[in-house]
Amino acid sequence: MKLYAVADLHLGHPANREAIHAIEARPNDWLILAGDVGETERHLDLAIDALQDKFRQLVWVPGNHELWAVASHGTPLKGEARYARFVQRCRERGVLTPEDDYPVIAVDGTLVRIVPMFLLYDYSFRPAHVALESAVAWAREAGLRCADESLLLATPHASRGDWCAARVAATGARLDGLDAAIPNILVNHWPLREELARLPRIPRFSIWCGTTRTQDWHTRFNARAVVSGHLHMPSSRVIDGVAFEEVSFGYPKQWRGRREPDAALRRIRV
Repeated sequence: MKLYAVADLHLGHPANREAIHAIEARPNDWLILAGDVGETERHLDLAIDALQDKFRQLVWVPGNHELWAVASHGTPLKGEARYARFVQRCRERGVLTPEDDYPVIAVDGTLVRIVPMFLLYDYSFRPAHVALESAVAWAREAGLRCADESLLLATPHASRGDWCAARVAATGARLDGLDAAIPNILVNHWPLREELARLPRIPRFSIWCGTTRTQDWHTRFNARAVVSGHLHMPSSRVIDGVAFEEVSFGYPKQWRGRREPDAALRRIRV
């Protein structure tokens, strides 16, 4: 069995909704959807409708876009309630989430554990001279604004940073309790290490890209590979002997004329 991953399908864009139908069937393999499938439950359903029958199993983690307080109909859910609704929808459709048991499977003949995570960010990917309370203003000095500031609400937590701290603590405790003999494939929408969140054209966007709390997780939790998205900068890097795979598909202007939709799927080797 093989393991594939893709992030940032952004199915709010019609071209992307059409593109996912060009992804080839791999009925014996698993596919990770590493966040930012879209902004609504309908977008999630579109992805599941298009991809579930093509793969043995789908695994989903949320990105910031899923957590935006936007409504398909009625009053939009916020914060933890919104995340819980997406988890519920995945479970209704047979898709694994960060709230489910971590499956142990044989990938390329090697037993590994798939660990979908939801960890958020806390503005700690910033220079040492920039205070936490000044981080957003520091980014704005460079003309950067992130829609999360108005749309990604942390209810009932006091802030996204507090929500991030709670998610990191709970996930870390859960990982500490696992059998360390089985290596892990760690999956999170946001990169786990600060040096991976360097965007050459918009470097100050890093504050919305992760948390330094996870800087050593690839070694602390015996990872064979770490899968993420969010940056829209597909790449493969090896750090401390661990493969870090950024698997973004991206907006139409980022993939059209550059690669075919099926080529956006990254095979995760163990």
